[in-house]
Parts: sequence; C-alpha cells; structure tokens
Amino acid sequence: MTQKARVLFLCVANAARSQMAEALLRHTDPEGYEAFSAGTQPGEVDSRARLALEQLGVSTEGLHSKPLEDFAGQQFDYVITLCDKSAFECSTLPGAGEYIAWDFEDPVSSQQANAYKHCLQQIHERIKMFVLVKSKRERTLSEALSPVTLFKCLADDTRARMTQLLVREGELCVCELTVALEQSQPKISRHLALLRSSGLLEDRRAGQWVYYRLHPQLPAWVGQTLEQVLKAGDPQLTEDSLRLHNMRNRPDRPSLCG
Repeated sequence: MTQKARVLFLCVANAARSQMAEALLRHTDPEGYEAFSAGTQPGEVDSRARLALEQLGVSTEGLHSKPLEDFAGQQFDYVITLCDKSAFECSTLPGAGEYIAWDFEDPVSSQQANAYKHCLQQIHERIKMFVLVKSKRERTLSEALSPVTLFKCLADDTRARMTQLLVREGELCVCELTVALEQSQPKISRHLALLRSSGLLEDRRAGQWVYYRLHPQLPAWVGQTLEQVLKAGDPQLTEDSLRLHNMRNRPDRPSLCG
C-alpha cells in the first residue's frame, strides 16, 4: 500500500455508531487506514459510546462530532454509512472511491440490555472483516501488477498519456479524456477498461458520470515510477493539459451532501 487508505464513516448524529467505527478502525489497523467520521445532523459524542469503547480497551482520544460539510472536497477511498437514513442521503457522495452501506440498530433508541456493548461488538466484527477482505484484495493487486504488466500498459501512446493526466489531475471522466487526448469516446473507453482490468485504475460513479483515478492501493514502486515519469516534463502532457483546462462544459464535481 503506497499510503494509508482514507475511510469516512457516516451516520445522522455522529454520536455513537460512526464514532465507534472510527475508533475501532484506528485501533484495528492504524498502519493501513486513516479513519474519520461525520454526521448529516451532528450533535455530541454519546458518553455511553465512549464508555463502551474504553471498556474494550479502545482509545477515544480526539473523538468529536463533526458535520459532513467539514470534509467537502476531500477524497476518501471508502465512505461507509452506518444507518439507512445516511445511506439514502449520501448514496452518491462525491469523493468516494468506494461507497459501502452498513446498517446497525441505533443504541440510543434500542430497548436491548447492554445496547451499546452489543452495537460495539457488531461493528467491531464488521470492521475486522472489512480489514481482512481489503488486505486480501491489496495482496492480489500487488501480485497481479508486475513491472512487465505496468510497462505493457504504458507502452501504448494513448494509455501513457491518459495515465500521466490522471497522475496530475487526480481523477477524470471519459469525456474529459476524450477532449484532452482528441480521441473518440469508444477508443478512450477501451483503453480505460484495459487499465482498470490490469489493476492500475479504479472508477467511481457520481450521478451520470463515471470518474477514473489511480487505484489507491497500488504498490509503492508503481506510484514512485509514475511520479518520476510526470517529473520528466513531457511536452505532450502540457498540450493535453491545456486542452483539458480549456474544455467547455466540464462536468462539475458536486459538493458533499448534507
């Protein structure tokens, strides 16, 4: 993993479930993930949630309720909702590499004995499974994307140009690449599909648009190689970037919902 994966947990009040998830992910794999949480209608961190975490031996340092707007414009590898209401309100949240909907009963309104402890145990099991599954995926990606595979991908002029643009811009949709590279939509889509199947890129949907970016779990050597290529100052990249930034009616990245 070239850098820690960024995960944003969402619920309505950002008082219990999303706070638990944030603290648990930091506790479970602090080397692999940066964990954050927010609410669509934030309040205060529930003292009973803090107590349940502390009894499990999980640090609650730094936990506080935050509005979703605090994270406007930020990119996350995963955005995970903890309740149906936040899942519905943020189903097309911009900035999410992968959107995941979980649903746990709110311990605040639960009639169950030891509701906070029970909720914490459920979220903890889900967090451990999440880390296990994602770690397996990363190992598979690292094994699949060999130096030979990377250089085959970049041996084609179109794929090399679009990869450089993606390294510079962060993420782009098909229409933007079509304008920047002055090539047809079917040809651009065909090359994007190849880069995605190789593990070099991933996509995310936002409304009618599909955006592509470098896969966040690329091996470190791949990211370093691409950054060095970008520093070479290819004149063709300058021309492609100019066409991109002069593009009319570029799709907007909408603001975070709330």
